[in-house]
Amino acid sequence: MTSEKKEPDRRRILYGRRRGRRLRPGQRDLVEKLLPGLEVDPVAADVFDPRACFDALINDVWLEIGFGGGEHLAWQANAHPETGMIGCEPFMNGVVKLLTRVRDDKLDNVRLYRDDARLLVERLPENSLGRAFILFPDPWPKMRHHKRRIVSAEVLAHLARALRDGTELRIATDDPGYLEWILWHLRCHPEFEWQASSPADWRTRPDDWPATRYQEKAVAAGRSCAFLTYRRRSRAQTEGR
Repeated sequence: MTSEKKEPDRRRILYGRRRGRRLRPGQRDLVEKLLPGLEVDPVAADVFDPRACFDALINDVWLEIGFGGGEHLAWQANAHPETGMIGCEPFMNGVVKLLTRVRDDKLDNVRLYRDDARLLVERLPENSLGRAFILFPDPWPKMRHHKRRIVSAEVLAHLARALRDGTELRIATDDPGYLEWILWHLRCHPEFEWQASSPADWRTRPDDWPATRYQEKAVAAGRSCAFLTYRRRSRAQTEGR
């Protein structure tokens, strides 16, 4: 008897570009040879265990939603070789940039998902993540597009379930309107506690939070960036809220 692979939820709409500039021969080679061994398939089952994607030497798993060019994810993977890094990014040119870093730095603790990140986070089991990142997501500034924003009550609820007590959710943006949106949504989630005690805490990039090309573009354009760190409150604190 053969088991049938579950199909992705077709009601979901992936907002954003999957394709950009045409890939060069060397990049296509990375996609054909390196990518298949790194891809994860969270929709194959109702529950996706991120630890099962790595060998026994990995003692924690972190998730980055929308890794862009992969600068941050690769830096974290290099700095924490004992931690498995799962990155979600549907934009193929960004995937190829990360594959290049994985090859050059010989990273064996990186896994990739090239579809809607919500399909992955909704399948994460309780206490399965040690940290999560959402760095410079698309702000979708028009009011009618706000429903497309990745920071939402739904996604935050899934992350609150997956993150262990005391772990961090890190979010960055250079868009003032999106910053207000993020702050409001996190205030509505009792599971998360903002760690800033002064404006300098969120206006200054922490040392273990490497710059990305999106941040550099924002700074070059004269835009200010916000670096928000939230702690997942203990479940004992939030029960019944």
